[in-house]
This record gives sequence, C-alpha cells and structure tokens, in this order.
Amino acid sequence: MPWEKQFDHDAALSKAMGTFWAQGYDATSMQDLVECMGINRGSLYASFGDKRSLFIEALRRYDAVYREGWVNRLVKSHGPRGAIAAAFDEAIAAVQGGSNDGCLLVNTALELSPHDDEISAIVDHGLAEMEQFFCDMIERGQAAGEIPAHVVSVDAARGLLSLFIGLRVLSRSRPEASLLRSVANQAGALLT
Repeated sequence: MPWEKQFDHDAALSKAMGTFWAQGYDATSMQDLVECMGINRGSLYASFGDKRSLFIEALRRYDAVYREGWVNRLVKSHGPRGAIAAAFDEAIAAVQGGSNDGCLLVNTALELSPHDDEISAIVDHGLAEMEQFFCDMIERGQAAGEIPAHVVSVDAARGLLSLFIGLRVLSRSRPEASLLRSVANQAGALLT
C-alpha cells in the first residue's frame, strides 16, 4: 500500500517558513522543523527532502506570498508615490507592532546568498523585483505629476531599494521608531 501523507503540505510549509524567518537557516535544526511543522521526521524528508530543499521551497513561497503579494496590494491600493511611502510605512508599522524578524529575503541575502548560487538566484530575483517596483512607481508618478521629471528613475529606485534593505536590517537590531522613520524620510527625499 503506498504511503499517504497525513498533513496539509501548505500549512506545514508555512510553519517551516516562519521558523526559518524567525531563526535563520543555520540556527534552525531539523528537530525545530519537525516540532514547528507538527509532522514526523520521515514525513518531512519524504515530502520536502532535506533541510536545504525545504528552505528553498519556503523561500520561494515567501517571495510569492509576502513580497509579490504585498507589492501587488500596494500598487492596487495606492497611487505611485503613495505605494512607495506605504512600503516603508508598513515595514515600520510591522516593527512597531512587535515583529522584528525583518525580511526573509534580506535575512537570506546576508546569511546564505554568498555561499549558495541557487539560493542567491532566488534572493536576487526578489530584490530585482523590488527595485523594479520602485522604478515603475517612480515612472508612473512622473507621468501622473506626483514625482518631478528630473528624478532619474533607475538611480532613485536603486537608492530606495538600498534604503529599504537597510531599514529591514536595522529593524532586527535597532527597531527604534525615530531611526526607522529617518530612513523612510530619506526615501521620500529621493523623490523630490
């Protein structure tokens, strides 16, 4: 009789993603994953493979659900300049609400990207998409008259990405509202 899994794959993956996000890859043990996912070790290996394979699947899920889904919501619910401001404001609000896990893509860029080409490609894609989001919003804002025409969209988008990454890194160790708000203020200054 073939083996049948007795758990919800997506729910288990979400739990693993949350553990990797909170603890990082290296600090997360297979026992941590077994416990957080609520499945036995054999089921974990049979369904997800090894720890690295599970991490890659969790990172891809994070990128699709959190980064891509979040950006799409910002674009739909705000004007171009407002979407950029909301990206920074929501990141700060999350920290002030008690979440200091940062961004899994940024955390992974710091921890694993220099050592793993496949993981680096996933991180690079997510960060390139964030840069493109900023660039698109700047260009739409210019077309709508919300952002001055003299702002060089590619350069400003890269500056915004750098500030956003910096904010996410700072939020892990220095979550003071005034510090994070000053980063957001600099983001706004790039658009004037």
